[in-house]
Amino acid sequence: MAVIRSIAALEAIYGRLDEIGEASTAKVTDRVIPAYRRMIEAAPFMALATVGAEGLDCSPRGDRGQVAVVRDDRTLLLPDRRGNNRIDSLRNVVRDPRVALMFLIPGSGNALRVNGEAVVEDDPALLDSLAVDGKPPRTVLLVTVRDIYFQCARAILRAGLWDAERHADPASLPTPGQILAELSAGRVGGDEYDRAWPERARHSMW
Repeated sequence: MAVIRSIAALEAIYGRLDEIGEASTAKVTDRVIPAYRRMIEAAPFMALATVGAEGLDCSPRGDRGQVAVVRDDRTLLLPDRRGNNRIDSLRNVVRDPRVALMFLIPGSGNALRVNGEAVVEDDPALLDSLAVDGKPPRTVLLVTVRDIYFQCARAILRAGLWDAERHADPASLPTPGQILAELSAGRVGGDEYDRAWPERARHSMW
């Protein structure tokens, strides 16, 4: 096996950026055009990638309706809904503003990618404007868009992501309670954790 250690070697396999088709580059812009706004407003789920002193982090984000709000053609708002309070992504952003976002739209083969910089805000008026069921987020990420473009559908089509016949049977997978019990030698998790989860989630979704 040969390890590729230079851009020249990599480009010998895939070609230089200026050699690829225009469709792979013409889609990239530095602002939220109307077509991209429609995609963001249709996306209830995204992955948020950040970088910090300990390394990289990729966090799933989901919301009722759209997961991000378009403030203007250069700015997105990401409310931080309730979670496990690890705040790995927020810690990273405070120290290094670089972020990457990937939006997924159920039923669509195309993903939308955003690269930019973010800051963490806790302005009360802003938080209240993003409340769900009367519950505002604790903070909001303000993302300044540097690059935004759609990703072609091949990966999602190969994965059959929206094909119900290819969905995994949850019963075939380990539960969170089982994983926690195994890793903690039974101190947390277990069957009771799994039984209590739906009701706990219902009261702490937002």
